[in-house]
Amino acid sequence: MTRKKSLIIALPVLILLAAWALYVYGYLTVGEQVTSVKEAEATKTASLEKYLAFVAKRADFEKRLTELKDERNADELLLLSGDTLSLAAASLETTVKGVITSRGGTISSERVEKPEDLGKFKVVSVSIDAVLPDAKALSDTLYAMETQTPYLVVRELDTRVKNMTQPADLMLRLKVSGLTGGK
Repeated sequence: MTRKKSLIIALPVLILLAAWALYVYGYLTVGEQVTSVKEAEATKTASLEKYLAFVAKRADFEKRLTELKDERNADELLLLSGDTLSLAAASLETTVKGVITSRGGTISSERVEKPEDLGKFKVVSVSIDAVLPDAKALSDTLYAMETQTPYLVVRELDTRVKNMTQPADLMLRLKVSGLTGGK
């Protein structure tokens, strides 16, 4: 009978131990995994909502990018063309010579000055010695330089009459500058 009594006592104890082991190693472990999966799902859902909100703003970003590109292109028209500083200086020199010769002037000498830094831009300058036929040609030349695109600035101007007895021709020395992208 002792064996039967010990079996009656041991069997419920074994069942309780088995139930406790199943609870600890089964139910609690599965519960932790379910909680972990739910947290991961919530994190991924929040990330997905952020991405969807960002993608929804794509049209606004593209519109702003287009506006900025148009603005940059409009600003580049105001700068001297040329991939390098020497090409920009040559472009400036050609422009100034064209303005002077189209007003009846002749160029006696031309020099490219050393470029100056101006933040992201470079200032390219050209010194020109020329002869203009009269004061109206000088006025027209200065007006053409100051009002054209790309912007040019007459930084120095020295004008003298070539012959004091017959003041027809004007000797002109001017320094003209323009902005370039600074490569």
